Amino acid sequence: MLRELSIRDFAIIEQVHLTFDTGFHVLTGETGAGKSILFDALSLVVGGRGSADFVRHGSKKAEVEALFEVEDGHPVHRTLDELGLCLEEEYLLVRREVSQNGKSTCRLNGQLVTLAMLKQVGQHLLDIHGQHEHQSLLRVEEHLAWLDAFGGSALTTERRKYGDIFQEHQTVVKELEQIDADEKEIAQRMDLLTFQREEIAAARLTAGEDEELAREQSRLAHAEHLAQNASRAFEYLYGEEQGAERINRAARDLEDIVGYDESLAPVLELVQSAYYQVEEASRQLGRYKDELEFDPARLAEVQERLAAIDQLKRKYGDDVETIIRHGEQVAEELNRLEHRDEKKAELEQEKEALFGQMAEQGALLTRLRREAALALEKRVERELTDLNMKGTHVHVAFHGDGKEPVYTETGADRVEFLIAPNPGEPPRPMVKIASGGELSRIMLALKTIFSDLDGVGTLIFDEIDTGVSGRAAQAIAEKITRLARSCQVLCVTHLPQVACMADVHFHIIKESNEEKTRTRVKMLTDEGRVLELARMLGGVEVTQTTRTHAMEMLRLAEKTKQAL
Repeated sequence: MLRELSIRDFAIIEQVHLTFDTGFHVLTGETGAGKSILFDALSLVVGGRGSADFVRHGSKKAEVEALFEVEDGHPVHRTLDELGLCLEEEYLLVRREVSQNGKSTCRLNGQLVTLAMLKQVGQHLLDIHGQHEHQSLLRVEEHLAWLDAFGGSALTTERRKYGDIFQEHQTVVKELEQIDADEKEIAQRMDLLTFQREEIAAARLTAGEDEELAREQSRLAHAEHLAQNASRAFEYLYGEEQGAERINRAARDLEDIVGYDESLAPVLELVQSAYYQVEEASRQLGRYKDELEFDPARLAEVQERLAAIDQLKRKYGDDVETIIRHGEQVAEELNRLEHRDEKKAELEQEKEALFGQMAEQGALLTRLRREAALALEKRVERELTDLNMKGTHVHVAFHGDGKEPVYTETGADRVEFLIAPNPGEPPRPMVKIASGGELSRIMLALKTIFSDLDGVGTLIFDEIDTGVSGRAAQAIAEKITRLARSCQVLCVTHLPQVACMADVHFHIIKESNEEKTRTRVKMLTDEGRVLELARMLGGVEVTQTTRTHAMEMLRLAEKTKQAL
């Protein structure tokens, strides 16, 4: 639910800060005062298109900030988790800035995000609908998704199963297409793979071999130097009158002292331990120098082997392990290509079996959708009856009936919502309905039905009551009022019948002087609502008659709301 909205230097708005509550909010004002600009700003904070035109003349950037309350279980939580964004409290602050060059920045709770990420989050926060902005309900390609959503968990579960089968089928089809690639290219590929396999196999590499060879090369190349140093170190440790012998003599002298003074016992232990360690080091050093030898032939062999491995590294990888893995992958691909005819036969069988499963699951999906379509038609017609459109016929058309099914990722169905506003008329596509008033009420009916399905907590209607008057206007007002019992509703309207039913009333005023034009927004008091409704009823001049009529409308509206 939207809690606060702050706008700065946006179009003709210099600065506005609004606080929202639950229920039905209405925004009214003279034509051109900037009512729809507020919704342009809200569209921006949920991922709408940014433009340099949004920046107020003389300003460097436009800023829009919206605070949303998102309770536990709100659909936006899952999207935030998928995007790696943490929401530690029940409020989400969305900020969007647009600079003079049209570039924009987006932030969620102070964290920079991409526009694509903002759109993913924004779709769960606001649903904005205007007279000319039909969004998904008027996009035929979206009708199937709405029907599936209306069908509930049973239908969406079966659609998910179908989708899994479809993806498996597509994977097999792509494998077959790869096998059926140009034979000349395959032959060339096989020649290359064969050469690589044989070259790597002939090297008979073992993991870590290059590192061991490098160590051996170092020893062989410096054998004489190593032998000299090892011999000298051995002599220092174990030669006559050298380290070990001197330590041993010190130990014997300390043993004699300890016989009379035990305080040096710890020192004796240290010296004895040192003697044993030096003796062990001498033995190991002796073996090392005895084994050292200068072998030019072996050195040349090691260097030749390392050069061969380096050549393979330049072709196939940075280390021996990578070269070995590449050889294994080459062998696997070569095996597939050599046995592609057998593989192709297996894939053809798998493709046929998956197509059968897809057709069976697609038929089940179609049956469930037709059942859901019948229920949806009746539900929409009931809603339209409430909106003074009794007798309107709604039909969910399944295109392609009687033809060979064409399977896509959503099934074999293509549906479109059709409407017959007047009895006796054939149903027509919703997008071709001429009457703006009829379209407004149809859209409101659909929004009422689907508001419980999409999880969006705030619905915004921008002048959807255009072209409506009289009883139809009252019906729209009552329908929005009912809708506002389950979600937050914001509505721009020119109709006093709608405005008087609101729980919160904002008045939008445009002020101009020789230097600049700006828009102000204020929340109306009870007296302010009377004056604004009187203006809407009577035009520029507010008379006692229009004031009386406005007060009567507010009184009757309160009575109607209590009865709904």
